[in-house]
Amino acid sequence: MGRGKIEIKRIENSSNRQVTYSKRRSGIIKKAKEITVLCDAQVSLVIFASSGRMHEYCSPSTTVVDLLDKYHKQSGKRLWDAKHEHLSNEIDRIKKENDSLQIELRHLKGQDILSLPHKELMAIEEALDTGLAAVRKKQMEFHSMLEQNEKILDEEFKHLQFVLQQQEVAMEENAMEMENAYHQQRVRDYNSQVPFTFRVLPIQPNLQERM
Repeated sequence: MGRGKIEIKRIENSSNRQVTYSKRRSGIIKKAKEITVLCDAQVSLVIFASSGRMHEYCSPSTTVVDLLDKYHKQSGKRLWDAKHEHLSNEIDRIKKENDSLQIELRHLKGQDILSLPHKELMAIEEALDTGLAAVRKKQMEFHSMLEQNEKILDEEFKHLQFVLQQQEVAMEENAMEMENAYHQQRVRDYNSQVPFTFRVLPIQPNLQERM
């Protein structure tokens, strides 16, 4: 019993569609390899899945670029002429802009200005004055920042000196208190060690001798 004819239409089930894509992609690449070997043909195959993932095959005897060049010669079509033209124009614009900037830089350095007309010399002078004013402004901002930093550092130094003096005074007071406490403790210890006090009595004459 033969296989039924498959209707060629989009497979709605995503899982079945992915399985079919994988199988048929492998089959197409296999066929491309076979025709390369059997017929000595040059084949380039590029496949993009619906997810955007790319699969490709190219005959070992050539490259994709070489095959595209052959295609251009045979068909007379240039697939990327418009894109290349845009890139070429952009490169030319950047080159011209770079050359202009190089010339302007030389003029600002005082080079190649003898042949310049008066109007261009005035423009260069104005540009130099503007640049000089900007540099001076930057210098003033830098000096102002330095002065501000020096002021902050001086205030912090004075504060640290004050804190150090306070700590030194507190340490001296603590030392004196400890010394006084030590002396008082020595006095208390001495008094506690004496068992009694001595009292000096006046010498009285013998009463019997008087009699």
